[in-house]
Parts: sequence; C-alpha cells; structure tokens
Amino acid sequence: MARKRCNRYSGIGGQAVLEGVMMKNKEKYAVAVRRPNGEIEVEIENFQGVLHESKLKKLPFIRGIFNFADSLILGNKVLNYSASFYEEEGEETKFDKTMDKISGGNGEKILTTLVTIVSVIFAVGIFIVLPYFISAQFEGFVRNRSLLMIIEGALRILIFLLYVWGISAMKDIRRLYQYHGAEHKCINCIEKGRPLTVQNVMRSSRLHRRCGTSFIFFVLFVSIILFFFIRVDNMVQRVVLRILLMPVVAGISYEIIRLAGRSDNIFVRLLSAPGMMIQKLTTREPDRNMVEVAIASVEAIFDWKKYLGENFGYEAEDSRIRKALEEE
Repeated sequence: MARKRCNRYSGIGGQAVLEGVMMKNKEKYAVAVRRPNGEIEVEIENFQGVLHESKLKKLPFIRGIFNFADSLILGNKVLNYSASFYEEEGEETKFDKTMDKISGGNGEKILTTLVTIVSVIFAVGIFIVLPYFISAQFEGFVRNRSLLMIIEGALRILIFLLYVWGISAMKDIRRLYQYHGAEHKCINCIEKGRPLTVQNVMRSSRLHRRCGTSFIFFVLFVSIILFFFIRVDNMVQRVVLRILLMPVVAGISYEIIRLAGRSDNIFVRLLSAPGMMIQKLTTREPDRNMVEVAIASVEAIFDWKKYLGENFGYEAEDSRIRKALEEE
C-alpha cells in the first residue's frame, strides 16, 4: 500500500517543562525529564480533569472552557514535577509543614490550585484589563468608539508579543522554548508519517497548528471581535463584561484551534498563519539530547508504529521503520 503524504491527526499534544517534555494522549500523560546526572526520568499517569465524564465536556463551545481549565491544572502540575529534579535539597520549611498540617497532607495540591488561580488573574489583568485602560487614555483625542476598540485590540496583541519576546532573554526560558520546539517536532514527525527517530524529528518543523501559543493568539483575536460589540458607557461595567466574557472567548477559540488541527484547507491555513508566526518566538531549535527526551515522552503514551501502520500503510515490521531505527 502506498504511503499517503498528507498530515494525519494523531490526537497527542504536549507541553514543554523544565528540562523536559510532557506528552498527553487521551487521559494518559507522560513527563520525561533530563535529570542533572544526564539520565531520562519518565513518569506516566492518568489525568481525568474537571468534571470527568460530564456531558458538558462534549458540547461545542462549552468543552473549550473545561479543556482550558484542565490544561492549566495539568500544566502547573507537570511544571512542578520537572522543577523538583532541580530544587536544592534541604529541610521542609515551616510554611510547608503548616500547609500540610492544615490541609491534611494536601498542601502541594492547594498551592498548585492557588498558583493556577493567580496565573489566570495575572493573565487577565495584563492582557485584557491593561490594554483597555491604556486605550481609554485616548478617549480625549479619539471620539470614534470603533477606532478605540481597534486600538485596544492592537495594544493587547502588542503587549503579548512584548511579553513573549521579553522573557525569551532568560536562559531557562530559552531552553524551555527549545524543549517546546522538540515537542512540536515529534508530533509533526509522526503526523507526517515518518518513523520517530532523532534524525527524522530533527528535520521536522518546530511549528504546529494545535500549539497553545496559537490558542492564545485566537483568544486575543476573538476577544477583539467580541469586545467590539460591547457598547456600555460605564467604565466599571466595560471591565467586568470583558472579564465575564473570557470563558466565551476561550470556548470559541478552542473550536477554532480544534478545526485547525483537523483541517488543511486554504481558509484554515490563513487563519492559522498569525499563530504559526508567533510560534517562531515561543519555540527554538532543540539539540539531539532534547529530542531524545521528547521521544521518550511520546513513546511512553503513544504507539507510533501502530499509528504509522493504520494511517500511512506501514507494516508492524516495515523495512523502512527498521532501517530508520538502525540508522540511529
């Protein structure tokens, strides 16, 4: 059977963590981390998320809200796990002991939840509320409300780009961006129908349509359109409405990026182009050691040989797969 050349949706997604990569396939996820001694540590667990098995998680435009919440919770969890390999050993602090005592041993879970909530508040304040207040300073010069909304939207995207570019100057963030690139390259390698080897991954693209960076861009873009129709005169009401509408924005954005991951028509490519361009800031070319970590994460939760057989016509022991593995 001839191998098809078009991309095939694999269903796996991931996230870069400190010196590693998390990959998720349905409810199972794996975190692979390069330990300080050079070994690769892999942890495999299940994550059911908020309102597991609820019908709400299957409804279009509603499911995106819960998927976004799940990604934040899991993201913070795996980041804390990867960071634990690089924390300095020492005695448990008084704060840690107090938290465990109050929470009955669930101090870490409570702190992770608090960090997630604070992160959301910070993001809403910086990328939603701040652009509005800055654009409001132009009201004395710009009388056209529609133009003010456009200025607010442009400021929102500019602040996001400056934030992404600014943190890239940090050494740890640059390495995180490299692991981000390794994550994308692995998924692209598989979905292009190539055996998952270091050589094949290295020559794959570091940009991917289902990336969280693209999702954030869609959130910003959809918010510009949605907020354009908010026509209230009271400043407090404008800010409150913007915050209350964020779940709606997240739900719409999720459906767009879901479509982008499953379609390849000209409309989808044009819609995905801005997010793909921003990924050039949030990803970097990884080295071979980083790719090895990403591959270990994929192989822990995904049978890529079976996937290639079902979607690209490879046999289980196809000579092309054997040859690619032998070359490594």
